[in-house]
Amino acid sequence: MNTFLIIDGLNLVRRIHAAQPNENDTNGLDNRVASACKKLLKFHQPSHAAIVWDGNEISWRKHLFEDYKKGRKPMPKALSEYLPSLKLHLAKIHVNSLDANSEADDVIATLASKLAASGGEAIIVSTDKGFTQLNHPKIKRWDHFNKAYLTVEEREQKLGVQHSQFIDYLALAGDSGNKIPGVPGIGPKSAIELLKIFRSLANIYLSIDEVGAKQAKKLEEGKQMARLSYKLVQLQTDMPLKANLSQFRLPQEAVSS
Repeated sequence: MNTFLIIDGLNLVRRIHAAQPNENDTNGLDNRVASACKKLLKFHQPSHAAIVWDGNEISWRKHLFEDYKKGRKPMPKALSEYLPSLKLHLAKIHVNSLDANSEADDVIATLASKLAASGGEAIIVSTDKGFTQLNHPKIKRWDHFNKAYLTVEEREQKLGVQHSQFIDYLALAGDSGNKIPGVPGIGPKSAIELLKIFRSLANIYLSIDEVGAKQAKKLEEGKQMARLSYKLVQLQTDMPLKANLSQFRLPQEAVSS
């Protein structure tokens, strides 16, 4: 069975780089990232591995909603300029790069979903909780920094909703980290209660006359934002990929060293 280790490039590298006191210092970064990758290969013993990077094109999410991810700290210039060299260094240890046009998330979701559908197993290395919406028994999520799997069950417990309601919950409550608005006036507690009663976003709006007057008014006024937020939080699993699985096959020495 093929096991594909898919590394969220900037999720890993920015965390490693952030440990440096000076953000303009990239000395030794290639060795630290390579060391992390070698540990991942040795622990998971995959047959294939790739590190996926964000591209420079404007995301389709940004086109839909201009404030998406607004206010996020930009990548330090020194790190941005260092990435081409880092990619070459990682290729020497057989961790080849795949560059997304814009956001890496959708490319990672597509790679993982396609492999799982064909009978393989995907291990996504990222601390991004959004990947838990990919609820497939052959897709796992690994937090390199805490050395632990990120499970759907933990996410359900944290949010207070079932896996099938993750996207509905975020469409209602929003996601401050990504500046996804949700429905103004409907916070996490209200979103949980509504989903306990009505089960889904669609059912909430179909049963709007059964919702209390104050909440119903907020939901009606925020209907377009709910629809927009629902689209923004969904991972795309059918992105066109200019790559072949064979490009990422690992030689035996890569997982044994």
